[in-house]
Amino acid sequence: MTLYTTLDSPLGELLLVGEESATAPGGTALVSLSVPDQKGGVTVQDGWQHAPRAFAEITRQLRAYFDGTLTRFGIEYANTASTRGTDFQQRVWQALESIPYGTTTTYGRIAADIGAARGAVRAVGTAIGANPLLVVRPCHRVIAANGALSGYAGGPARKRQLLGLEGVVPNGSTS
Repeated sequence: MTLYTTLDSPLGELLLVGEESATAPGGTALVSLSVPDQKGGVTVQDGWQHAPRAFAEITRQLRAYFDGTLTRFGIEYANTASTRGTDFQQRVWQALESIPYGTTTTYGRIAADIGAARGAVRAVGTAIGANPLLVVRPCHRVIAANGALSGYAGGPARKRQLLGLEGVVPNGSTS
């Protein structure tokens, strides 16, 4: 059964979508986390059950992150096609998970870290853009080689906001 809730945040109202899980904290594994007007973001579908209590642990962690007291999430992701992704996406997403709080890296560095060819930077960007778990899988920590805050599905203003929350002073332009 697909469950959902919303959460007010500094980024606007987040949409959390999950599935029941016997092993996840609080019993819900996260399928998607979307921000308002997100490129490729999900919307509530018929048949989904509004279940705020099922997301209690996830919302607790998100609130702590936005309050500046949590630097690493302990959230289980559902094992769905969108959260699994392709083999290439999985490698990119694992690299995202390893970017420490309060730091940034580049698309080129991610490509190098996963052993992709130098020309794979665009493919890395596409894989990052397909990340269904904004904020908790920290794609906002990836910036262009010139420091520009490009390529965030939630928009460059939100990317700047998240990096500012983490104490990173973005010096590049938004695009």
